[in-house]
Amino acid sequence: MAIKMNQGLRQTQSLMITPQLQQAIKLLTLTHLEMTTLISQEMVENPMLEEIDGEMDAASASTESREDFESQEATSDNFSGPELIEGSRDNFDWESYSESFNNTSSTPNMKESVSSEDGPNYENMVSKGQSLQEHLEWQLRMENLSDIELKLALDILGNISDEGYLELSFEEILASYPNMDKDQALGILGLIQHLDPVGCGSHTLEECLGVQVRMLPERSPLAELIIQRSLKDLEKKDYVKISKEFGVSKDKVKDAELVIMSLNPKPGRLVSSEETQYVVPDIFVADVGGEFVVQVNDEGVPRLRVSNLYKSLMRTSENNAEAKEFVQDKLRSALWLIKSIENRQKTIYKVAESIVRTQQEFFKKGPAFLKPMILKDIANEIGMHESTVSRVTTNKYMHTPIGTFELKYFFNAGIGGKNGGIDIAGETLKLKIKEMISNEDPKRPLSDQKISELLSTKDIIVARRTVAKYREMMSIAPSSKRKK
Repeated sequence: MAIKMNQGLRQTQSLMITPQLQQAIKLLTLTHLEMTTLISQEMVENPMLEEIDGEMDAASASTESREDFESQEATSDNFSGPELIEGSRDNFDWESYSESFNNTSSTPNMKESVSSEDGPNYENMVSKGQSLQEHLEWQLRMENLSDIELKLALDILGNISDEGYLELSFEEILASYPNMDKDQALGILGLIQHLDPVGCGSHTLEECLGVQVRMLPERSPLAELIIQRSLKDLEKKDYVKISKEFGVSKDKVKDAELVIMSLNPKPGRLVSSEETQYVVPDIFVADVGGEFVVQVNDEGVPRLRVSNLYKSLMRTSENNAEAKEFVQDKLRSALWLIKSIENRQKTIYKVAESIVRTQQEFFKKGPAFLKPMILKDIANEIGMHESTVSRVTTNKYMHTPIGTFELKYFFNAGIGGKNGGIDIAGETLKLKIKEMISNEDPKRPLSDQKISELLSTKDIIVARRTVAKYREMMSIAPSSKRKK
């Protein structure tokens, strides 16, 4: 069969993501702080953008022309911008358009405004904490070490994890010091392990606990032996096996267990380098007269408009094609940014309002009354695509009368409704499992199967493996390890 080449015309449709559309999508996913930073950068790079400083400037804007522009606002699913973006640059009357365009007013009108006093309190600020490595190095500097010993010690510190364990084997570290005596190097490692917090620089849990137990004011030889040889048996609460192995009574084994339980398996966490991460909520929800009112956080978001200086420049640049092209390009970018910010704030408001309307019991009574809800439910209610709702809820936080929650927290698929039971949100199921375990008899802890059976009496039909999954998500040990 012969292969031929020919030419032909074919008409197809394809989705083109313009830079302006990419910017609009990016704005939806940004947090409040990230968005204000982006706006500040755009104001530096784009001379057409100008911030409205006073109420008089905002009041002098043309309300009528603003309403005309808002009526043409694109939705998040069809965010294609005004005709000016795609139209001819030369045929568009930029001067009249910029005169009609106004400042941003990103927060939608609401029934009642929410007082700023209902916002979170940011008075408790903390300074940067010291890292574990810095804490240990500060103590090392007070020791009388030679240059080569200090260099080895610092190399060891550089390989200690935040939990306090040595991530690289000591032999690999020592390989870089062929002229150093091994006993001398082990002495440096032992010195580090005895610094505060005690046990840092150990390779294993047994080594870490062993260093700590030997540093106690009152030595416990039995505890030291158990750590060295029977830590796994102690984890299983096999007191009989341990008492037979060491020829001691069961009570003495339990006394040694109390000593071991007083030790820290992850000493590095006592010196945390993590700073407290403060979040700025994008939405405030306040209880106003028994009704929950939603307000988008506009604090720090500048009210933008097109600069009057560059409006006049458009009139004087008719004979300068290069200047006219520059001004028109910056004007398009400025108008699109203003529109994108407003669209973002309104979309967040719609999603938040829909969440509050659906989760009324949650806001009144707490997390135990969280309803099952998925992205599709909100998307259908507000007439947007699921992907848009997903972008809006990413890294966004809502400040409510009962605490601050990430928007993703409210989305949980229903569990337990397939076999005639009632649907329950995953977070609510966690709370119920945690409550049952906290109220159990320590001598006879509830197994996953027993918890499943007890939940079925409340019309919550979940399998044993489902209970196990949620128990593990909360870092709760199985019944065999909870028994006392």
